[in-house]
Amino acid sequence: MKFKRQSKNDVEVNIAPLIDVVFLLLIFFMVSTTFTEKTHLTLDLPQASGDSGEVKQNIEVAISASGNYTINGRALINQQPNTLKKALAEFVGKDQHLVITADAKTPHQAVVTAMDVAGKLKFVHLSITTRKPDLE
Repeated sequence: MKFKRQSKNDVEVNIAPLIDVVFLLLIFFMVSTTFTEKTHLTLDLPQASGDSGEVKQNIEVAISASGNYTINGRALINQQPNTLKKALAEFVGKDQHLVITADAKTPHQAVVTAMDVAGKLKFVHLSITTRKPDLE
């Protein structure tokens, strides 16, 4: 007796529609998401509490509210980083402490520029002066 063999059908799962749905969902979420960050910070700088350390020799870089630099009381002719670098270059090699004194309304970029120039000139002792908070 001959039995008829059952034919084995390969089961296939077509994932192309599933991939299409995933891509459509991805596109939907990318388009509908907003990437704007709305932050409103009220800052009153600089204030800090703590004791002040004693340092023997200081190089003071003062930055005005408009971003003008003064080094040890000598005003620089402009606000360019190269001018600041040339003025600080005469103090390189001496083991001195660089102190950045900035007005509370000084643009942050002016302070960062002074710190960047000091880093490029290999100043390792750097501090920023602050005032103690007003006690109410």
